[in-house]
Amino acid sequence: MTVARQRLGRRAEELAAACLAEAGVLVIGRNARVREAGAGLSGELDLIGIVGRQLLFVEVKAGRAGRRSGPERPALAVGRRKQVQIRRLARAWLASAPDTPPFDGIRFDVVGVTYAADGSAAVEWIRGAF
Repeated sequence: MTVARQRLGRRAEELAAACLAEAGVLVIGRNARVREAGAGLSGELDLIGIVGRQLLFVEVKAGRAGRRSGPERPALAVGRRKQVQIRRLARAWLASAPDTPPFDGIRFDVVGVTYAADGSAAVEWIRGAF
């Protein structure tokens, strides 16, 4: 991944975290690295939050408006394979996170950030995406 692409992704995660916080989500984790050697599982959870008594795992995707390849909107880039990976990472994170606030349910959301040529951003938040 190029440095420019990493920078774009970091900006999108910051924007997504701010958007969630504005909506009352308490962000309790960002870029949470998960590694479970026995299962051959490793990866990163972009954002983890709490709203009410619901625990959120949020995948953030960024893209540029008018690009020639990939899905029409960044949020659509989270396909079945990525969904399965995020669920597995969330399970492993929960098993190793002793200080998790109490919760009654888990929700998986996706936030897509589309950047226009002028640098402005449009945020699409899909609650309960999968």
